[in-house]
Amino acid sequence: MANTAQSKKRARQNEKRAAVNKSRRSRIRTFLRKVEEAISSGDKSAANAALKAVQPELMRGVSK
Repeated sequence: MANTAQSKKRARQNEKRAAVNKSRRSRIRTFLRKVEEAISSGDKSAANAALKAVQPELMRGVSK
């Protein structure tokens, strides 16, 4: 357990970052799943649209 003020603050910050990272990771996985489903269904236009939607999310996730 955190004892000093600095370590308590760091623990709070880590919890916040973990929540943000979890939601970002979930969002990226959802977009990727939509792309894979469109590819497996054979709908080329839907796959292209899903790929265009996932690209910015991937780049944002990589940069964070």
